[in-house]
Amino acid sequence: MSGFLAAHGYDPGPTQRPFTSGAIAGLLATPPAIFLLHLLGSLAVEARILGLSVIVTIVAGCLVMGVAGALYARLLGRAANDVRGGWLFGMAFAFALWAAGAVFVLPLVGNGELPAGRGATGVFLSLVLWGGCLGALLPFVHRRIHLNLDQPGLAENLGPSLAARSPSKQ
Repeated sequence: MSGFLAAHGYDPGPTQRPFTSGAIAGLLATPPAIFLLHLLGSLAVEARILGLSVIVTIVAGCLVMGVAGALYARLLGRAANDVRGGWLFGMAFAFALWAAGAVFVLPLVGNGELPAGRGATGVFLSLVLWGGCLGALLPFVHRRIHLNLDQPGLAENLGPSLAARSPSKQ
């Protein structure tokens, strides 16, 4: 049955569960970015601008990066799932996040303040690092959670095979 489904385009592909894959990859890509933020002093600057403690800023950043990873995987679909070029797509996506978030949203949330100097450089570099890691990790994370209908016994528990076995409720 799985061969029939695959022939008609029902085989789960690279866009299956993109939100989950992207969120996991986004979270996995966050620690190197946080380390770079801390190393360049940008983490303290962001926390001051947002009026939060460093720990709360890190937690909020992890949540935002998980959501951003999910958005990346959904928006870029197959391109995000490319092993050879995913890192580059991730870096481009992160550049767009930097332009939107660090340049536009952060001043709105932080009463018009922007990171400047070394702090601004750290924010930019950490986002680009995060994007490169996100793009490099996503294909491997996605493969681990990808449902494959060719797995023994799985196809019988899904779709038409399951419906054919189930007693009809009338």
